[in-house]
Amino acid sequence: MDLKLSNRCVFVSGSHRGTGLIIAQYLAQAGARVLVHGLEPGQAQAAIEDVPGGIPVTGDIRTDDGARAVAVMCEHEQVDILINNYGATEAGSWVSSTSADWLASYQRNVLSAQRMIQLFLPGMIKGGWGRIINLGTVGSTRPNDRNPQYYAAKGALATMTISLAREVSGTGVRVNLVSPGMILTPEVEAAYVARGKRKGWGDTWQEIEAKVAEDIPIGRIVRREEVAWLVAFLASPLADAVHGQNIRIDGGALGILT
Repeated sequence: MDLKLSNRCVFVSGSHRGTGLIIAQYLAQAGARVLVHGLEPGQAQAAIEDVPGGIPVTGDIRTDDGARAVAVMCEHEQVDILINNYGATEAGSWVSSTSADWLASYQRNVLSAQRMIQLFLPGMIKGGWGRIINLGTVGSTRPNDRNPQYYAAKGALATMTISLAREVSGTGVRVNLVSPGMILTPEVEAAYVARGKRKGWGDTWQEIEAKVAEDIPIGRIVRREEVAWLVAFLASPLADAVHGQNIRIDGGALGILT
C-alpha cells in the first residue's frame, strides 16, 4: 500500500532502539525522510544504519535545553509528522515511589512529548498539514496496581492528546494516541521463556506464548511491527478522518467498548 509519505519528514523520538526504531524503519520504507532520535551522543548515529536514509538527531528531550537542541538540529527540515514514541517506566509502588519518582515519570512520559509538540506544531499549522501521534498504553484506561507514577503519567498523555486534537481543529493537523498492550520484545520473550520453563508451560516459545496469551483473544502477543504499521498508517494522508482518538492495539485483551 502506498502511504503517500514520499514528500514528508518525520521525527520519531527515542527511535534509536526498540519499537521506536521499528517505527522509523517502517516510515523510511514508506518513503518518508526520518529523523532518528537518540538521547545520548552516538545512539542515533548507530541506529541510522538500520533506517534507509535516516538522519541522526541527538538531544535529551527530558529537559527544555535538550529539546531545543533537537529543534536546532532539525531546522533544515520541515517536520510534518511527530511521533512521540519516547517514554519509560521504572518499578515502583504507592509505598516506595517518592515525589521525585513521580516527577521523573512525568518528565519522561508527558513533558518530553509536550516539548516536542510546542517546538514542531507551529510549522505544521503554517504548512496546513501535520500529524502528531503519541504512544501511550492500554494501562491509561485500566491502570495496574504497580508502577502508579507511570500509569498516572500515561493517563495525562492521553488527556493531553484529546485536548491538543481540539486545539488544532481546522488547521489540517491530526492528533491521535496509539495505546499498545503487551508487546513482544526480546526482553519480554526471554522473561516469559524463563518463567515458563520454571512453571512447566513448555520448552518452546510457541508453547509458552500460548499459555501467556490465554486471555488474549487473538491467541498471541502483539508484535512491534504491528504497532509500527498502525503508526505509519495514522501518519499518512490516508488516515485524514482519524482524529482525536485513543487507538488500542492489544489483541483484544482489554475487552471494553470505551
